[in-house]
Amino acid sequence: MTSSDTDLIYSNPHGQVKDFTFDAQVVEVFPDMISRSVPGYNTIIDTIGRLSQHYVTDHSTVYDLGCSLGAATLAMRRAITANHCNIIGVDNSAAMVERCKTHINAFKGNTPVDIVQANIQDIDIEDASMVVLNFTLQFIDKNERQGLITKIAKGLKSGGILVISEKVAHDDPACNELLINLHHDFKRANGYSELEIAQKRSALEHVMKPDPLETHFERLTQAGFSHMTQWFQCFNFLSIVAIK
Repeated sequence: MTSSDTDLIYSNPHGQVKDFTFDAQVVEVFPDMISRSVPGYNTIIDTIGRLSQHYVTDHSTVYDLGCSLGAATLAMRRAITANHCNIIGVDNSAAMVERCKTHINAFKGNTPVDIVQANIQDIDIEDASMVVLNFTLQFIDKNERQGLITKIAKGLKSGGILVISEKVAHDDPACNELLINLHHDFKRANGYSELEIAQKRSALEHVMKPDPLETHFERLTQAGFSHMTQWFQCFNFLSIVAIK
């Protein structure tokens, strides 16, 4: 038995596997897709909420760039204790933004939230105490990543933080293959077939370009962050906190 919100997008053979997009079909099954595909996702979301308790300050703005259905936004909204701050969630998918607004409106909170449809590269970052890029940077053109990180750093207040969660590539081919195989085992254990795994991988091949961890640290250093640490990793998925 499966429900309408079960991810079956790649369960049947596709004559031609199209590039992955965050369209209405993906929106319908996104929570199931994420939970079965991204190891540690709930831990990352919960920790983003905990970090917001410590780092979001009065009279500041919080940005969730690539907010999808608003999981990180809601985690922060529940946890923030600062006064006179607001959250801006940004996503370029109209279907995601529409559903995200419904999710946000279903859970009331003291911190105002504004969900915006736009490319995150076009958003001005101002008076920020916390910025989140939760599995977002890997979908941005590689030539635009440094500029985005630098803009975020400039828009952060002193002591503010940037959280980057990403799938990463390993410089060592043998280690990279090991991590990929472990991730595929994870997906098999969560009910995905070999066909689904293969077709999803093909769909993402041209749209998701992961970087090595070292590249992330180099970008952050170049942008002017004073402190950075990898706080989570499971297989080839990890999360970083950088402090200005």
